[in-house]
Amino acid sequence: MNIQNEINKTGGFTNLELLAKQVVEGFISGMHKSPFHGFSAEFAEHKVYNNGESTKHIDWKLYAKTDKLFTKRYEEETNLRCHIIIDNSSSMHYPETKEHHLGSLNKISFSVLATACLMNILKKQRDAVGLSIYSDTYDYYSQEKGSERHHQMLLSKLSQLVTSTPDTRNTDTYTFLHQIAEKIHRRSLIFLFTDMLQATSSPEKLFEALRHLKYNKHEVVLFHTFDSTKELNFDFNNRPTRFIDVETGEHVNLYADNIKENYQKAVASYFYELKLKCSQYKIKYVEADVTKNFDKILTTYLVERQKFV
Repeated sequence: MNIQNEINKTGGFTNLELLAKQVVEGFISGMHKSPFHGFSAEFAEHKVYNNGESTKHIDWKLYAKTDKLFTKRYEEETNLRCHIIIDNSSSMHYPETKEHHLGSLNKISFSVLATACLMNILKKQRDAVGLSIYSDTYDYYSQEKGSERHHQMLLSKLSQLVTSTPDTRNTDTYTFLHQIAEKIHRRSLIFLFTDMLQATSSPEKLFEALRHLKYNKHEVVLFHTFDSTKELNFDFNNRPTRFIDVETGEHVNLYADNIKENYQKAVASYFYELKLKCSQYKIKYVEADVTKNFDKILTTYLVERQKFV
């Protein structure tokens, strides 16, 4: 089935589970070109052998195929709990699009499909996943579970984010990250999808909240979600244009070329500061450019999972 056609039928995701499965399968099929060569075909049922572990469960047949050591996993082994957090403020629904397809995802549809892809792999790994969604309120919370019913419930909730457009609303992300941190008690791998466009003038508050997420030895990955064409490169036609803040409604009229150079410098500086802060607080920072594919998201998961377990 053509993925793009499946997305285009109603302007939204008609079968998010199928789309995620196809994206993940495409990613896995290409893993032979990556450092994970030999891991792709069996990764759902195996984990990398670490020196010092018992050799009792080494899969020698897989070793013969791949020349790499893996140990077999068993159904009762649930070594990972993952909690995914999605920023659903109005800015995450930019750029506006009538038809979501793989060549035209906005920040929220990219985050939703990326989350569904992560859930697909977590399901294969028999790991537990939870979900939090926030905007100007703490919209949704579900604790980490691994059941099929839970998986379908989360997919349904994710689909709603794409098909519904929120009212103009901003958010102070740090407020809800503190609340979410209080709910996650067992050690977990935490993924946060946000564009980092905050109403607060104090970035320190945001990083205090991110540090709070790391409490109880959680590992935190920040997927900084943005559209590189518009938000990073400011690629607009040079004609009189009204630029509207989708969260506050404020606007300014200008020619794009008049501010493009200064804008690019300011945004590049902001991105650099974010990376430095994340490094300082030992938070994994990953650029999630919605104009790119999902390989960086899924590779990050595989790397962090191996470190986590």
